[in-house]
Amino acid sequence: MNAQMVLTMGQEALTLMLMVSAPVLGVVLVVGLLVSLFQAVTQINEATLSFVPKLIAAVAVFAITGPWMLSVLVDYIRRTIESIPSMML
Repeated sequence: MNAQMVLTMGQEALTLMLMVSAPVLGVVLVVGLLVSLFQAVTQINEATLSFVPKLIAAVAVFAITGPWMLSVLVDYIRRTIESIPSMML
């Protein structure tokens, strides 16, 4: 295993992490902004009002994109494990 292989594997892992986490983070960000805007307009400063909608949105996104996330991660792990013999040379 040379340095180029290590860097390629690290780059691929980081790209995969970003790709898998982006849907959840994006939706939670948008929901958080909308709730903050609602709180600013109505002057309601309740901590649970900010937390509960984000939690519901995150669970909904996981329910919708969970199978895709799982298949992408399983494919990455499978490719990584299958490449172990070629790395030992």
